[in-house]
Amino acid sequence: MKNYIEILKRTQLFSGVSDTEISAMLNCLQAKLLTFQKGDYVFREGERIDNITVLVKGKLLVQHDDFWGNRNIVNVIRVGEMFGEAYVAPESGSLLNDVIAEEDSAVIFFDVRRILTVCSTACRFHSMVIQNLFFAISEKNRKLVQKIGHMSKRSTRAKLLSYLSEEAKRQNSSHFTIPFTRQQLADFLCVDRSAMSNELCKMRDEGLLQFDKNQFTLR
Repeated sequence: MKNYIEILKRTQLFSGVSDTEISAMLNCLQAKLLTFQKGDYVFREGERIDNITVLVKGKLLVQHDDFWGNRNIVNVIRVGEMFGEAYVAPESGSLLNDVIAEEDSAVIFFDVRRILTVCSTACRFHSMVIQNLFFAISEKNRKLVQKIGHMSKRSTRAKLLSYLSEEAKRQNSSHFTIPFTRQQLADFLCVDRSAMSNELCKMRDEGLLQFDKNQFTLR
């Protein structure tokens, strides 16, 4: 697990905490490292969890399938990102979505009770992690508001332009790579894949953008 300390140090949860302090906290927080192969379920809808988790290798998808098998990709989790924090409160209820490994992945699980209970020495870095957890949850809420903004657009074109514009700003470049396949992008925006592909081709022909698989350039 100590092989991932450099990754943990760059996460929002451990921002400002040194290598030595993180190493000491791994035991204090009863951290567990679990690995998953592509296609494995990290969590299933309906489960109850009491861990905050950080992805240290690979990529995960948070997705929801309805009764008829229609899929909605709620979020993509990249290396260094935290997930599960929305469900660890006693009254949070069970998971509303599945979390699936999009590629071979490694996840570190932290007991949330250990994070929220400051040890008797009240060490500075433990208090800092609690503060970071609050900020990370706030950031997650901001991203959810962003997705709702994309979804609220009336047309497929408007949804695409809203999402692609946001990615260009986030990556600070008009040329960028998105974390989705074409089908996953359609699922994320809740649009029909064929209609979305047709709209992308129309926008390319109109000179609004260029694309090659998951690489895009806004013109």
